[in-house]
Amino acid sequence: MSLNHFIDEALSPWMREEGPDSDIVMSSRIRLARNFSDVVFPIIADERELRRVTDFIGNEFADKSFKEYENFEYVQMANLSTIEKRMLIEKHLISPVLLKRTGTSAMLISENEQVSIMVNEEDHIRLQLYLPGFQLEETLNRAFELDDWLEQKIDYAYDEKWGYLSSCPTNAGTGMRASVMMHLPGLVITRQVNRLIPAINQLGLVVRGLYGEGSEARGNIFQISNQITMGKSEADIVSDLESIVRQLIDHERKARKHLQEQSGMRLEDRIFRSYGVLQHSRILDSKEAAKCLSNVRLGIDLGIIKEISGQILNELMILTQPGFLQHYADGVLAAEDRDVLRATLVRERLLMEN
Repeated sequence: MSLNHFIDEALSPWMREEGPDSDIVMSSRIRLARNFSDVVFPIIADERELRRVTDFIGNEFADKSFKEYENFEYVQMANLSTIEKRMLIEKHLISPVLLKRTGTSAMLISENEQVSIMVNEEDHIRLQLYLPGFQLEETLNRAFELDDWLEQKIDYAYDEKWGYLSSCPTNAGTGMRASVMMHLPGLVITRQVNRLIPAINQLGLVVRGLYGEGSEARGNIFQISNQITMGKSEADIVSDLESIVRQLIDHERKARKHLQEQSGMRLEDRIFRSYGVLQHSRILDSKEAAKCLSNVRLGIDLGIIKEISGQILNELMILTQPGFLQHYADGVLAAEDRDVLRATLVRERLLMEN
């Protein structure tokens, strides 16, 4: 297995599966922050200490398997091109922070891409596990199993009072971030999202864009995660997040129903105009692409568009990102050239379905 296995396909294998409420909740993720007890934390560690961590992870876990997570590939960031690194971010397999330490960072990734383990990001280990749809509790259980598997070889930095110790105090305690990626076009179109986001923030949760901290909520896609990691168990944190997400699902379904009942023709016009833009544009910037893909996906979920599947739109959402476009062009592209290639790829991909 080589890195090409992970970057040649826009969609990870697990993204092709349907999950509970997957018309609204695209994915569930658990991320655990862990550190070695006998190595200085990455924010102040020198290169020699950081290499101790990457060498240990590579020696102990490369090409290993655990349950359904087979053949963990070990990849050192220093061996990747700029475009390859960007593609891994666009697939959510690594974070932008990992690239700040390219010389001493690495990742482990399972063959099915559900599990990726970042090495020497803000912490020595950032384990993240994804499942399709809304299944946070199952994601948590599987993440715990993987955590136990790692802990058989690693002595974690842990304090009886403070829990798992982390480079950032906001990650200490459980060291866990639970999050869901939600497609909320109904709440955006009816402008309820502007009222709901501040209310969610007041409950100790964070609402971000598609690529996490600092990113925009393009394509009406929002990442909702816990902010508090200390003072509650992992199960309680997940339970609280699930409760809010269930309410959001309910609000989104009501908003979609309201739009169909009160302004059905206007909604159909919005959806088919977007479909037309995707089918016929010669220049398509990333913002317009995300907006149109969101509208068409809403049309599919509501049964208004039947000839294409939601999976194709998920694929295009990643395929039209700058890293993937430049990978397919086999070189660096200026922004305008990317817009032209984006339009071409979207047109050709949609034609394949007709």
